Amino acid sequence: MRRRTVIRVRRAADAVRRRLTAGRDRGATPVELAIAFPAILILTFASIQVGAWFLARAVALNAAQVAVSSTRTLNGVSPEAGEGQASDFIADTGGWLVGWDVQVARDDDQVTATVTGSVVSVIPGIDWTVSQTARGPVERFVEESP
Repeated sequence: MRRRTVIRVRRAADAVRRRLTAGRDRGATPVELAIAFPAILILTFASIQVGAWFLARAVALNAAQVAVSSTRTLNGVSPEAGEGQASDFIADTGGWLVGWDVQVARDDDQVTATVTGSVVSVIPGIDWTVSQTARGPVERFVEESP
């Protein structure tokens, strides 16, 4: 009697095991993963690269604004000193913008600063360039007319 019970339990377990594994191809999961994994890696690195592009744009714009802010004041610094301050700002931001160039122009009415550089590359072979410009009026003292 005990032997019949053990045999029935084994048959039931085998039936459940066959039912759970029915329709599966053994070894199919590693093959699917081998096909999908490169696409997942490419998407991951592409999203990091796009994030680096956004950060580099923000760094370039903020550096241009720093150059304009320091150059546009009444007793402001020279355009060359504004370029230096923008370069110092970029150097302090962590390297999202590489190979940058800062150009500051000041006339009697307006200051314009343009920062151009390359985005740090996460994916080999990708070389994106970023250029941001900031402008501001030059402060000047105007006497009040009576």
